[in-house]
Amino acid sequence: MSDKPFCVIAADHTGFTVSNLERSLAFWRDVLGFELSHTAHQTGELASEITGVPGAEIKLAVLKAPGGHKIELLEYHAPPARKRHGNLRPCDLGHAHVALLVDDLEAILERIAAQGWEAAGQPQTLVSGPNAGKRVVYVRDPDGATIELMQPRRDNQAEHSP
Repeated sequence: MSDKPFCVIAADHTGFTVSNLERSLAFWRDVLGFELSHTAHQTGELASEITGVPGAEIKLAVLKAPGGHKIELLEYHAPPARKRHGNLRPCDLGHAHVALLVDDLEAILERIAAQGWEAAGQPQTLVSGPNAGKRVVYVRDPDGATIELMQPRRDNQAEHSP
């Protein structure tokens, strides 16, 4: 093992493998308001070596969130045999999520419901710790990806909301 020092400079993006790039792109762009940065098509040795997936062919889109974080949506067209694990629960190993700060949790929940997405449960207000006062809930996309929506405490929010 090398003792050469290094440091992580920053987190660049969060990636989600999706079954339908256009559907997912429309949601992240048109519903959540992310800005499309670019699209790409990766295939051949480049795609295989980056991902470790022999024969990978990927169409992807990168979107920018307000605040600068990027979301990468990847639709694999090859290899033909791909597993679908849309039923992973947040407690299952390998599950991951991205958390987004929103200004109006109820409004975004109404908008996503109109697009066929559902909240995993009911929004809850955190009562302790560094995020005390934030209202939070998980939502899942049609492919099973989880997004945590977090609304910061509002000045008019009661000191100990339920």
